[in-house]
Amino acid sequence: MVGQFSRWERFELRRQSDDLVYTFVRERLDDGSAAYRRQDQDLWIVHRPGWGWVAWDDASNTCMGRPWNTLPDQQADHPPEGDWVSRKGPKSYVYSLVYVE
Repeated sequence: MVGQFSRWERFELRRQSDDLVYTFVRERLDDGSAAYRRQDQDLWIVHRPGWGWVAWDDASNTCMGRPWNTLPDQQADHPPEGDWVSRKGPKSYVYSLVYVE
C-alpha cells in the first residue's frame, strides 16, 4: 500500500567501535531478487546460495561482511538483525544491523 511502511525496506549498519552509521535500502536486482544498496556508495548486501545474506564483492568473488550469530539456513527473506562482522583489507569491524523507517 502507498504510504505504508514495510519493516524490511531500510536498515542501518551501526559500527560498534565509533557509532558510524551506514544506511541500506531494499531494491530489486535484474533477476527479480531483493538486495540492499548502501545509500552513499555502490555497495550491496545480497543473498547468496550457501552463504545467506552477505556483503559480497563480485570483483574478487569474496565475502566482505556477514551476520555473526545467524546461520544461512536460519535466515529469512531479509538480512537478520543483530551483530554483523566485516572485513576491509587488514581491518575488521563489528556492526549492529537495525531496521528503521
